[in-house]
Amino acid sequence: MLPNKPDNRRPRRSDRPEEKSEFEQYILDLARVTRVTEGGKQMNFRVCLLLGDRAGRVGYGVAKGADVQLAVEKAVHQAKKRIIRVPFINETIPHAIVRKFKAAQVMLKPAPRGSGIIAGGALRSVLDLAGVPNVSSKILGTTKNKITIVKAAFEALKGFQKTRPARPVRK
Repeated sequence: MLPNKPDNRRPRRSDRPEEKSEFEQYILDLARVTRVTEGGKQMNFRVCLLLGDRAGRVGYGVAKGADVQLAVEKAVHQAKKRIIRVPFINETIPHAIVRKFKAAQVMLKPAPRGSGIIAGGALRSVLDLAGVPNVSSKILGTTKNKITIVKAAFEALKGFQKTRPARPVRK
């Protein structure tokens, strides 16, 4: 019988503690899509995924894959590339903004403290994962397509990055 030796092997992947991601994931849309080819129909999955830390950073990714897990992994990778920072002033957004992407048009307005997120649908998910404490918003466009609404929301949120506080005028 051999004496008990310490196990010097590397721990298996299943033995390792799972790393906590800095971002929260939310699958906004999961669709089964089909491409018709000469050989028949090829089925894939399309995922629209939001990534956010609820502290001012948010991103989105849209990807397709042969199975759901593969599509989600691709969408996460894409979302990490598209992360933007949302500025807050007095627990709300800096100013009102209206942005359009294709047929989706969104309006974001600052809201008083304690209002929370006043938004609907895909726009609410984006603002929630971004961590905006108080905001009033509306989807103005004619579309109900979640992906175009998310893209319009990101156009609006990117509009805040170009603003800077005004310099005091010297006399």
